[in-house]
Amino acid sequence: MKISYFGHACFMLEGKKSIIIDPFLTGNPLAAKKPEEIKADYILVSHGHGDHLGDAIEIAKRSGGTIISPNELAVYCGRKGAKVHNMHIGGAYNFDGVKVKLTPAWHGSAVVDDRDIIYTGNPCGFLIWVDDLCIYHAGDTALFGDMDKVIGKYHIIDLALLPIGDNFTMGPEDAVIAAGWLGAKTVIPMHYNTWPLIAQDANLFKESVEAQTTSKCVVLKPGESIVL
Repeated sequence: MKISYFGHACFMLEGKKSIIIDPFLTGNPLAAKKPEEIKADYILVSHGHGDHLGDAIEIAKRSGGTIISPNELAVYCGRKGAKVHNMHIGGAYNFDGVKVKLTPAWHGSAVVDDRDIIYTGNPCGFLIWVDDLCIYHAGDTALFGDMDKVIGKYHIIDLALLPIGDNFTMGPEDAVIAAGWLGAKTVIPMHYNTWPLIAQDANLFKESVEAQTTSKCVVLKPGESIVL
């Protein structure tokens, strides 16, 4: 499985199926790809904010991929012409060899334009089982106890993708606690340095994770990949 980081919270998983998560590319100053370069079987969108919904609808319509998201957001995307699969927190579904389960995320979710705020349901994270791996994308979230008592306790996680930017999500200190609770084999930080407001030292986060937990931490620059 090849895991590529395209900046902010956007990752591409390439194995038997191609999966992109939170494809904020247009308008992302750190984006390593353009939306027209992306072809995905599944597009996972954690919530409706523009820096996560991003180019999901365009990618889905052009490539024929399916957007997987919480129900209200899926309805919004479907009305824009995308193929969608509606889910909600706690629910799981098998998509032809890819199992996806929605987890809680403490955040907000709305599409915001110049005149309107369109509510798009609860935000979420994702547990993804594909190619004999379990990958956890936390979405935009604060630290919360179920990372310890449920997600970490009842799942063997190969890779955890955790926000560290602070201000809108948990910061590095809380993300280190999350890493310890989750017990993932590998942790990759995300949702930082896109703008000055969420600037963080990812290498310092890596040092803290590896000093305080059993996880290996890999820092990817936008455009870089690892293979698991």
